[in-house]
Amino acid sequence: MARYFISALLLFFSIAVQAVPSPDRWPYWDKVDNNSERVVEHSEWQRFLSRYVKLSESTKMYMVEYGRVNKEDKERLGAYLEGLAKQDPRKLNRSEQLAYWINLYNALTVNLILDYYPVKSITKLGKGWFRMGPWKDELIKIAGQNISLHDIEHRIIRPIWNNPRIHYALNCASIGCPDLLPDVYQGRKIDDQLEAAARRFINQKKGAAFVSGRLVLSSIFDWYEDDFIDEDGVLKEIKLYASGELKSKLENYRGRISYRYNWKLNEYRP
Repeated sequence: MARYFISALLLFFSIAVQAVPSPDRWPYWDKVDNNSERVVEHSEWQRFLSRYVKLSESTKMYMVEYGRVNKEDKERLGAYLEGLAKQDPRKLNRSEQLAYWINLYNALTVNLILDYYPVKSITKLGKGWFRMGPWKDELIKIAGQNISLHDIEHRIIRPIWNNPRIHYALNCASIGCPDLLPDVYQGRKIDDQLEAAARRFINQKKGAAFVSGRLVLSSIFDWYEDDFIDEDGVLKEIKLYASGELKSKLENYRGRISYRYNWKLNEYRP
């Protein structure tokens, strides 16, 4: 009996983790100042990324040296987040807003991992008895609103920008995620940065690869299939950014597609 109970719990966990919510626009954040030339300061976040994000020679993925972050740098990361919390992103132009929210999401995620480090997976965190991850936990207050990672991704970024490329920029501290890149997102370069992030992820094995002749994609393309609304959907998206051997194999591919994801912590180990 106990065996069946445990199996049921594992199945429930698997379904819950993969049940991605639809965009639910939060009207409070619709406001924008298109004439604003204000630039948000992200130098402290850049300092952290430059110091602790490393390229793994074996996997060619950017990983985070969580175990090497010292007390001073953890405090500086916290001060950076406090600085972002004091700003009202509604007073920024749209490009600067998007950079603000992406950097905030990624920095909050890293800070959360550091609060509980060592941890094997972000899915082990979160409030409540049946922890499924910390995404709905309120982590910060901005412009009078308590905000969670869920809010940033599904209630602000996805519905307001309606741009599938944001999925290549948000990092959930997992190996299966698009890499946490060593450069901050900037409003003046955001479009080029999203293009580069899309191209990088799709040409990594965790993004798209052929395994025994079958196309295997990141589960991101399954979970967020509705966000890729072009005529041919996900496959068209993959072909748009694929290069080299992957691009050649995709040209005449008509087979089935499988999906996979790795929730293990994206920790760099020399």
